Amino acid sequence: MSEFLAKLFIKDYKNVKDPDVRKKYGTMSSWVGIFTNVLLFSIKLFAGLISGSIAIMADAVNNLSDAGSSTVSLVSFKLASKPADRDHPFGHARIEYIASMIVSFLILNAGFNFLLDSGKKIFGFDTVSPVIELLPIILLSVSIILKFLLAMFYRSCAKKIDSGVIKAAATDSLIDSISTSAVLASSVIIKFTNFVLLDSIVGLCVSLLILFAGITILNETKNSIMGEAPTEELTNSIMEIISKYPDVIGVHDMIIHNYGPGHFIASFHAEVDGEKDIYALHDQIDNLEKEIDTSLGILCTIHLDPIETNNETVNMLKIFAEETVKEIEPNITLHDFRAVIGNTHTNIIFDIVLPFESKYSKEEITALICEKIQEKDSKIFCVITVDRG
Repeated sequence: MSEFLAKLFIKDYKNVKDPDVRKKYGTMSSWVGIFTNVLLFSIKLFAGLISGSIAIMADAVNNLSDAGSSTVSLVSFKLASKPADRDHPFGHARIEYIASMIVSFLILNAGFNFLLDSGKKIFGFDTVSPVIELLPIILLSVSIILKFLLAMFYRSCAKKIDSGVIKAAATDSLIDSISTSAVLASSVIIKFTNFVLLDSIVGLCVSLLILFAGITILNETKNSIMGEAPTEELTNSIMEIISKYPDVIGVHDMIIHNYGPGHFIASFHAEVDGEKDIYALHDQIDNLEKEIDTSLGILCTIHLDPIETNNETVNMLKIFAEETVKEIEPNITLHDFRAVIGNTHTNIIFDIVLPFESKYSKEEITALICEKIQEKDSKIFCVITVDRG
């Protein structure tokens, strides 16, 4: 369905990297969500009023909050598409993360209210019993199909444009479809068994499911706003491009900043042979930056790190240092190795990347490496810079 609507309403719909196309996908999905959820709210409200079922009424209000969420998404895509300005030099794309957080709060509020209503029924504060007829059951069946189709539509759009706010809507819609199925099942059971308490129990379960969805979306959005590690897929894509440039011997200190979906800024150090023409190497690095930008849409800054490759003594010292470090912590990597060789002693200077999972602190690992190197050769002293990664 998303493909059909995209062809119908979005010019050049396959060019999802174009910010304008991305905005149109977001706008289209938001309007579809608003229309479908308002329709579902009307269907379920009618079914709930006929039957007096708290579970159906809760499900109806949940769809109304979903329509509100789609409205938030609509506004967020409009704001996120604004170009960079003096106050926001990296653009406004992170507004989508804020919109996702607002959506999660709306979901949590709806879930909490349903929880209270169900509790009142279970503990006898509300004694009105539901009367389940055939029409509400038919209406719920129709709403389940519509909500599932909406979830698949959202999921398709979210995948195309990598949108967190649409992905949140897809998750919410799928959970709504499941929860409405539970409400339908309870309605059928009540009709044939007259076990009216089941309505409140299912209402309680639905509210807990809604709360879980809200917390999940909130947690994912929180991570995006705080800053999280880049995906393995993204780093592999960058490394694949780097591998095309044989003058780049090694890469370290890679940092990728996320300023919203499709807005990444990256930097890293590229090790090159220090004996080669610096102007030719600089030209290659410029080409590498441009290719990463063109292919992946990542604005990249690369620091040139010239290293010695033909000094046998330095190479041996580097191997010695790497082997010593691996004995202490196998997952540590070493880079930016230099050596100052003297008559009485040798200083080796290098950086290490200490994994976040390591049991050692920066101070502990530095002391251990220096001690281990001194044990093997008392004439070698080391100066270590520790990065976390």
